[in-house]
Amino acid sequence: MPENEAFAHRRICVFCGSSLGVDPAYREAAAHLGRAIAERGNTVIYGGGRVGLMGVVADAALSSHGTVIGVIPEFLSTKEIAHEGVTEMHTVPSMHVRKAYMAERADAFLALPGGLGTYDEFCEIVTWAQLGLHSKPIGLLNLKGFFDGLILQIERAVAEGFCRPEHRELFLVDDNPDRLLAAIESFEAPKVAKWLKPGQT
Repeated sequence: MPENEAFAHRRICVFCGSSLGVDPAYREAAAHLGRAIAERGNTVIYGGGRVGLMGVVADAALSSHGTVIGVIPEFLSTKEIAHEGVTEMHTVPSMHVRKAYMAERADAFLALPGGLGTYDEFCEIVTWAQLGLHSKPIGLLNLKGFFDGLILQIERAVAEGFCRPEHRELFLVDDNPDRLLAAIESFEAPKVAKWLKPGQT
């Protein structure tokens, strides 16, 4: 059970790849995360595929008697191969609707290693937090330093004056699924002004 009982029975949106990656460590971490979310009494909401790390997370959560909600666009239901065994499957008309549907229903967000789609989902949900559209916890599972380059780029944006220092505090980073989940459960959003001054992002 989660250390923070108030966080139990929440929906954690997982962003991750539709490929497995070359290192078995990615698959192992995805399975560990899926099981851990279920064992903590929370629900997985994800992109709905049964392939790649997406399928690994879903299968692991289901094997631990967890609830898994899939959200997949119609045009990807064959490419990503919609998972037929999830608790709920929602087929939506577009990628935009998919992201909005997951964002609205999730209580927290967690990104695993993945490709361009994963970067897009993570960056958009952090941007929405920056703009004050939500204050939900966001985590990066930085396994094997996978996201080091992205983190450094965001830190450079802060150093160069394109982001405020507090924007870097909008997301949590760890290479351990259990520690990251615990941090998400105890997360308190930094105070970021909803309305920005002209010229600030």
